[in-house]
Amino acid sequence: MKQIPELPVTLRVGDALSVLECRPLPPYSEQAVNFLSALSKALLALPASRQYPDIATFAYWCRSANLARMSRDFGKQYPRLGRGLVLHIAPANVPVNFAFSFAFGLLAGNANIVRIPEADFPQVEIICDEINRLFAMSEHSRIGAMNRLIRYPRSDEITGILSAHCQARLLWGGDATITHLRKLPTHPRGVDIAFADRYSFCLMNPAAVVDADDREITELTRGFFNDTFLLDQNACSSPHLVIWQGNEAQAERAKDRFWSAMAEYLQERYNIAPVHAVDKFVNLCRAANTLSEATGSRRHDNLIYRVSLNALPADIERHRGQYGFFYEYITEDLSCLSEIVGERYQTLTSFGVDRDGLVQQIIEQGLTGIDRIVPVGKALDMGVIWDGYNLVQELSRIVSTA
Repeated sequence: MKQIPELPVTLRVGDALSVLECRPLPPYSEQAVNFLSALSKALLALPASRQYPDIATFAYWCRSANLARMSRDFGKQYPRLGRGLVLHIAPANVPVNFAFSFAFGLLAGNANIVRIPEADFPQVEIICDEINRLFAMSEHSRIGAMNRLIRYPRSDEITGILSAHCQARLLWGGDATITHLRKLPTHPRGVDIAFADRYSFCLMNPAAVVDADDREITELTRGFFNDTFLLDQNACSSPHLVIWQGNEAQAERAKDRFWSAMAEYLQERYNIAPVHAVDKFVNLCRAANTLSEATGSRRHDNLIYRVSLNALPADIERHRGQYGFFYEYITEDLSCLSEIVGERYQTLTSFGVDRDGLVQQIIEQGLTGIDRIVPVGKALDMGVIWDGYNLVQELSRIVSTA
């Protein structure tokens, strides 16, 4: 592999790009697993892991027991090796995403160059500081030699040079960003895994909400908060639509109980900026003017806006919320999903619903979207299977004897 030239980038973690070690490792190598396990322990020991739930989530995901489980699930059907060098273009608006992306590349056996967000996120600095500290230890020297975390302003020239040296790229961004990045020069055998615009929603069983005890309702509201308000619905897996599967009378009882509990939970935990409150009101006016299916709305102070629908618009994925803005629809028949679900649909969060049955329904109907079905509270929990890809498989190659 040709040496990467020195570029006008800020090296946040690691030595010069020109001395990057690109010799790959097998997936779930001892070096990678030991490093990520050490990173998990280091992060969980920090007070910041209690202050920032997304740091705690990443650290918990990296614990040794979870990595061992993933390794067992991956299996050993074929001998595999990392593809070589992976370029990660992390999203600018999700602080900890870069760390997951880096971990995926590492577990697949690759050297990695990760472009981290330029925004001033404390979570980014905390994780980078711990990675940098571990890289300096002799037991993690190989991993340190293989990885760089960098910053640079948007630059086609820099991204193009890096892309030409990489055997794979993980690209996170909107549709326009992904389309633009794919036009840049790439390695002849380079593999792109793109995570473009996606849409997610929530499915609730009204009977389960009505019958839940107080502890279960508290857990439900906490989970819904983490799915939505933690990142102001900016994550691709955060729901914008809530579907209540049941009869109308029971759904109304469930809505009253759930949203009242949600508003009470938010009073102590969520401060909305005035400009965001204005954005929500503008979104409400837009929905009233453009959505013929909208039949009414309900506000819980400035914390929650809910728009009721009498039918699901075919283009509902274009109508998104932020800062606690949700669309709601009541139905007893989930065949309506076939009318709306397309390839943009990613995560379905659920409460009181048979998830295995939903998976079977998706398969039987041949839906082109919905890649994951998880309980409410797990929307932001990333894994090596994401957007329908097994990322460790995609980022490694088979060494065949056939």
